[in-house]
Amino acid sequence: MIVNKNNTASQWRKSMVITEADKKVTAFHEAGHTLVAALMPGADPLHKVTIIPRGRALGVTWSLPEADRLSYTKTWAEAKIAMAFGGRVAEQLVYGEDHLNTGASSDINQATSIARSMVTEYGMSEKLGPQTYTRDARSAHLDLGLRTREREYSEQTAQEIYEEITRIVSDAHQHVHSILCQQ
Repeated sequence: MIVNKNNTASQWRKSMVITEADKKVTAFHEAGHTLVAALMPGADPLHKVTIIPRGRALGVTWSLPEADRLSYTKTWAEAKIAMAFGGRVAEQLVYGEDHLNTGASSDINQATSIARSMVTEYGMSEKLGPQTYTRDARSAHLDLGLRTREREYSEQTAQEIYEEITRIVSDAHQHVHSILCQQ
């Protein structure tokens, strides 16, 4: 959003012109998310797919659970990570490796965040076991309820956590590549 001199917000997307080439890239990107969501066991069903810009995104693929959930499975988390990579991999398959762009940055962030939670919070790593590696701590500054993460493990364990997150993300990316190459 852009704020004008009268401090009123206006949607910058209203006047944005999206080229036919960008529309096509967005369509392939969202199709990749859609295919992976439809083919991954444990993925939530698709709810809506659009290539009409929404906020900062040029397109969006939504999936929603069929019922309310109180907990999530490892299969669901792996499907969510795979779905996040569907768009980027689809673009790479259509346009080639040299086409990498910034469009998948929030997808990569989401995939990495889920993988990190699997390893550090949910005990979903065979290598590191059923243990948490994060601890919330209240901010000492004015006790405003701000939360930070404290690390209570060695540099070696930090390296193992990093390697495990990297493995999960890399394995998902390769799996999505093989799924989309078969289609």
